[in-house]
Amino acid sequence: MKALARLLAPLASLRLTVFCLAAAMVLVFAGTMAQKTLDTYIVQVRYFQSWVVWWETSSGSFRMPMFPGGHLIGAVLLANLLASLVVRFRLSWRKIGTQLIHLGLIIMLGGGLVTDLFSVSSYMTLMEGETRNYSEDDKRVELAVINLSGSGMDTVIAIPGEDLAKGGEITHESLPFRLVNRGYYQNCELSDAAGAVPASTMGTGTRVSVTAKAPATRRTDRRDIVSAVIEVMPAGGGKSLGTWLVSDGLAAAQKLELDGKTWTIQLRKMRYYKPYSLTLDDFSHKVYPGSQIPKDFSSHITLDDPTLGDRRAVRIYMNHPLRHQGDTYYQSSFMQQDAGTVLQVVRNPGYTAPYIACVIVSVGLIWQFMIHLVQFIVRRSHANAATTAP
Repeated sequence: MKALARLLAPLASLRLTVFCLAAAMVLVFAGTMAQKTLDTYIVQVRYFQSWVVWWETSSGSFRMPMFPGGHLIGAVLLANLLASLVVRFRLSWRKIGTQLIHLGLIIMLGGGLVTDLFSVSSYMTLMEGETRNYSEDDKRVELAVINLSGSGMDTVIAIPGEDLAKGGEITHESLPFRLVNRGYYQNCELSDAAGAVPASTMGTGTRVSVTAKAPATRRTDRRDIVSAVIEVMPAGGGKSLGTWLVSDGLAAAQKLELDGKTWTIQLRKMRYYKPYSLTLDDFSHKVYPGSQIPKDFSSHITLDDPTLGDRRAVRIYMNHPLRHQGDTYYQSSFMQQDAGTVLQVVRNPGYTAPYIACVIVSVGLIWQFMIHLVQFIVRRSHANAATTAP
């Protein structure tokens, strides 16, 4: 134990703690200033959900590390607290409070790191009477290739947008064709004006042109229109089936035929499917009299989970979310003319860490306070006894 303590002594240094806290303050300041020119989500990813903050040229051809990111600062501070707990550990009732405080801070930092690395936030939009068993990610896209010729349920092959952005060729054992990326646009403008140059030789792209645009990083009320031009090639070789324009700016899926089977391709928001479904029975929206300021809006939901045999009515409203199978549903917004609801869906494996940490830290602080209080009372009683002695 002593050998381990000596080994971890540099990592347990108080100077390292102060350095990490100072670096965190600088990072928060830099991230706040960056929001003048960058979208809040991009700042969050670049500064606080990264291991290193990079500086790059406007063209993106060169970049270099500039400062430790939020993940790195948090990880080093977590290691610092762990090492400090090991190095300074003493089995004594006088030290229990301090050790509990350290443990609580470790759990809090560890939970925050788990949240940043593994939490997923998405949205579920429901019209009244509509049932859904999936939520959608408004920051990520996927290329959905669906076989409509199967008996019973359709076969869906979902290709993450990150794989599509890498370029090259995409294959899948369930697909009788290969997808070759002929052009990828992180953000673009679609136009169907007369005389526009067709983006592809097949499908909707024969009537639409694509113009590349810079990513929409300056405003939070705008989003990128992600698009790609892909060529469909038979897996066994043969004549190309042409090029197709896929974009999350196009609402409808496009059909193609191969070997007597019908397939659809569509670039859409990434979906997270659930083993249960939600049905919006009614949406309620109340405003303050004489204004359009929301007073209360809530969703009356029917939850149906056949895997658990759970079917019940639930009301979701402000500060009263629905928690089910690791997902938390918050009332986020609503659709125009109160036609439906928008629920934020958060899956966070570390959501209990702050509660546990606060309880442990509180117990540690109370323990330390009681120790010092008892010591003060004892010293005070001894001093009074000494002054009253003959």
